[in-house]
Amino acid sequence: CSSDLRVVLRGVGNIHTVGLLQVGMSDTGFTHQYDVTYLNIRGELHFSSNCSIGKGCRFDIGRGAIAKFGRSYVNAQTTFIIANGLTVGDDSIISWGCQFIDEDFHCISYPGRKERPPSIEIGDHVWIGANAVVLKGTRIPSGCVVAAGSVVSSVFDKPNSLIGGNPARVIKENVEWSGRN
Repeated sequence: CSSDLRVVLRGVGNIHTVGLLQVGMSDTGFTHQYDVTYLNIRGELHFSSNCSIGKGCRFDIGRGAIAKFGRSYVNAQTTFIIANGLTVGDDSIISWGCQFIDEDFHCISYPGRKERPPSIEIGDHVWIGANAVVLKGTRIPSGCVVAAGSVVSSVFDKPNSLIGGNPARVIKENVEWSGRN
């Protein structure tokens, strides 16, 4: 444990883990020794395997909300605001500066408006690129890559797709990816 490790955990009794959970320890080169990783867990946060959460990440899991992570990696400066539900599958990588928000915190009405389920579902072996925004009702199937800077707010059905843009759409199909060692 480093003397410059800065982590604030609120609701630690609501965090359930199997395997190794590393919080605020990864250094990606652009993080600062004084970056604070903050977990405010009023609902439940589950880790079914090893997981690493980078420096400067923010988690706010609301009362009654459940966030579940498989074996995964969350890079620095990523924010999770979860009021309903989030699932992240095994072998998924979330890059730096991403935002996951499953609540609007306001109401807009207009004729023909379609309600969406509020939760977010990320399949196995999904790579979310830097600064992507993932909003409520999103479902990303296994094997997909979300391009950096994308705004994702839809249900996607085709695994192994490259998803990108604002609003995000399928750009390519039958993609494969692997992390560098």
